[in-house]
Amino acid sequence: MKIRAVKYLAVFTLPLTAAVAFTSYGWLTFLPVIYAFGFVPLVEVFLQPRPKNLSDSERELVKIDRIYDLLLYLMVPTQYAFVVWFLFAIAENGLTATEITGRIMSLGMLCGVIGINVAHELGHRPKATEQGMAKLLLLSSLYTHFFIEHNRGHHSRVATHDDPATARKNELIYIFWFRSVIMSWVHAWGLENTRLTRAGEKVLSLKNEMIVFTIVQALMVAIIAFAFSLTVAVYFVIAAVMGMLLLETVNYIEHYGLKRNQRENGRFERVMPWHSWNSNHVYGRILLFELTRHSDHHYKASKPYQLLDHMEEAPQLPTGYPGMMLLSLLPPVFFAIMNPKVEKLSLKNH
Repeated sequence: MKIRAVKYLAVFTLPLTAAVAFTSYGWLTFLPVIYAFGFVPLVEVFLQPRPKNLSDSERELVKIDRIYDLLLYLMVPTQYAFVVWFLFAIAENGLTATEITGRIMSLGMLCGVIGINVAHELGHRPKATEQGMAKLLLLSSLYTHFFIEHNRGHHSRVATHDDPATARKNELIYIFWFRSVIMSWVHAWGLENTRLTRAGEKVLSLKNEMIVFTIVQALMVAIIAFAFSLTVAVYFVIAAVMGMLLLETVNYIEHYGLKRNQRENGRFERVMPWHSWNSNHVYGRILLFELTRHSDHHYKASKPYQLLDHMEEAPQLPTGYPGMMLLSLLPPVFFAIMNPKVEKLSLKNH
């Protein structure tokens, strides 16, 4: 394995903490949460952001190195192995309410970081097999409509009021969660209905991916309830919801308060680097497969994670994603830090 790719093995540290959570008791059942929102933000306080990009020669080598793809593919069996492990671990007799909560939250971390985040990367790939893997990962988090809404909706509507995943200035994250989750689902149905109508196909058919996604997700929960118990199925659903909220919290900080200018003809300007917030804090970048270099991702969505660049025009977050996610849960503090940055950026780009 190339030395440059070794750093991405750090993503396996989260499943390792989940393994501890599924086999331990007491506070250790919360280890993935403590790791992600305690240890990682603390490390990023001391590690300086690293804006350096690959050289042209490095870029050519990285572009053809299959190890970067294989690391993503490994996430699929890893995620499903931990989902199954969770089902047995949560069904264990004698667990306290605290331990049940800890184990649910541990799977929730995996649903957000692996189930949805890695699916996000694979969902932008052109190969049908990779898109299939993306759908499998989203299924593990019961968030399959993300595949439709994110790729065909969010990327075209980002930084506009039409995009449910773009947080508005002074919008409370707790309100944003409901708006983004509900409206993203509604928009996904609309996008799929429009696709089928234009193709001359019936909307109410199994060619409608939203119908297929809904059936498959319901079947998955039903199978878990049958194989284990209704209680275990409910615990799984709660973990999946936590994964969804982790994603939506990331959505909240990625575009908070940013707006694209609307032209006289009603169309919006092209998505530019200053329409996404970025973080070059190294540890968070690695754990999230470079998701934090979000401006370059929106500038060219098909660009593989390992090639994403720091862009000088992109506004930078004061800390890494985990730290910003914690701050977002404290709206007065978050607004006090971010609103001046939003206003300064707005003046600069108008």
